[in-house]
This record gives sequence, C-alpha cells and structure tokens, in this order.
Amino acid sequence: MTLASCLILSAAVLCVGIYGLLTRKQAVAMLLSIELMANSANMVFASYGHFRGGPSAQVFVLFALAITVAEVAVGLALVMLLYRRHGDTALDLASEARQ
Repeated sequence: MTLASCLILSAAVLCVGIYGLLTRKQAVAMLLSIELMANSANMVFASYGHFRGGPSAQVFVLFALAITVAEVAVGLALVMLLYRRHGDTALDLASEARQ
C-alpha cells in the first residue's frame, strides 16, 4: 500500500463522515460521523508517519485517539440526557432543552 492509496482511503472515509453528518438527524449517528472524520485525520497522520518519518506521528495519533474517546463519552452523556428528557435523540429537540 502506497502513501497515495492511504490518502485516498482517508479521503473516502472523510467523505462518508461528512455525508453522514449532513444527512442524519439522530444524535448518535452524527456522533459516529464525527468519529469517522476524526479517524480519517488520524489515518493521514499515521500514513505520513509511516512513509515519511519517525514515530512522532504515531504518538500524536495515540493522543488524538484519547481525546476523541473523551469527546465521544461526553457526547454520549449529552445524548442520554436528551433521550431522558424528550424520549428521542433527534437534535431538533435539543433547542427546546434550554427551557
């Protein structure tokens, strides 16, 4: 697998994530789409680290994954709060949660 093919794969995963973010209304599906986009960026860093240089890019990817996991945990907690309050996870209901 070459660097170009890794970057093309990463671009494809990014496009799937953007499509999912723009077309979904449920909060969990949107969180999964954001996770796909973050993993696409991590694939780019890991690819460049593998083909161009030392292990510093892989270390950066590990830190980025840890931050992404924390972000998803907070997002899922918000989704659970939204579901408890309204009985649905549609993000249209989140604007009503201000009251």
